[in-house]
Amino acid sequence: MGANELGVVPVLMYHQVTPAPAGDYDQTPEKFRAELDRLHRGGYRPITMSDYVAGHIDIPAGTHPVVLTFDDSTITQLRFTEDGKVVPDTAIGILQEFSARNPDFTPTATFYVNDEPFANDGRALPWLAAHGYDIGAHTATHANLASLDGVSVQRELAENVRMIESTVPGYRVRTMALPLGIFPADHRLATEGGWAGTAYKFDAVLLVGAGPSAAPFGQLDPAGIPRIRSGRTEVPFASGYWLDRLDERPEQRYTSDGDPTKISFPKQTADELNSRWRDRGNPY
Repeated sequence: MGANELGVVPVLMYHQVTPAPAGDYDQTPEKFRAELDRLHRGGYRPITMSDYVAGHIDIPAGTHPVVLTFDDSTITQLRFTEDGKVVPDTAIGILQEFSARNPDFTPTATFYVNDEPFANDGRALPWLAAHGYDIGAHTATHANLASLDGVSVQRELAENVRMIESTVPGYRVRTMALPLGIFPADHRLATEGGWAGTAYKFDAVLLVGAGPSAAPFGQLDPAGIPRIRSGRTEVPFASGYWLDRLDERPEQRYTSDGDPTKISFPKQTADELNSRWRDRGNPY
């Protein structure tokens, strides 16, 4: 199968990684490990949401990008021991350990955090940024944005961005995930606004649920990027369903040519290339 950098990309969504899942969005450590193994064996390689939406996809030829996203900044995702080490059975601990055994599987993901993230542990956000992880906004209080007026929507997002960027000096928050997948009444405020001297402008806004996302070089709508739920096996159309489907139809998924300066694809799909990227197009 040749390169197809106009193919679809799975953006996987996780919440709690816990031995006792409480809802459809939760994942056990064992199942998270199994999913990482499946992704690795299937040729998927993790990239951040910021890199994905910017078209910065630098993975080996023949492999496929996958974006791992985590919502709500809970201690099942990241916490530390007394001596400052990552707890092994957290999502980060599992991902770091998996990557140590499989060095071609970069340990990276995007974390959508609320205020007081990871039980308000001040070490967490600087650790994520220092270790190549991506940090995105998820509102200050995990608000249902549809229930708020425009000023309150902007306050929720601006306060959240201010918290992240003050905790990690020099960091810029580039993407946002909608709490509950719900837009504010004015959809534009999910992407751009400001409050009390803090402005925000996101390169991408993420939804909850649905199927794979479009290639960044194709017909991607960055204001509404779908994600695939990864949770308990009885959830319809979750990650297992979509990974099976892409295994059965490999021509539909994004397959890298190994050259981040070119965008390679079968010539019969040339009309899918967004004009913004035309100078990098490499049809064959």
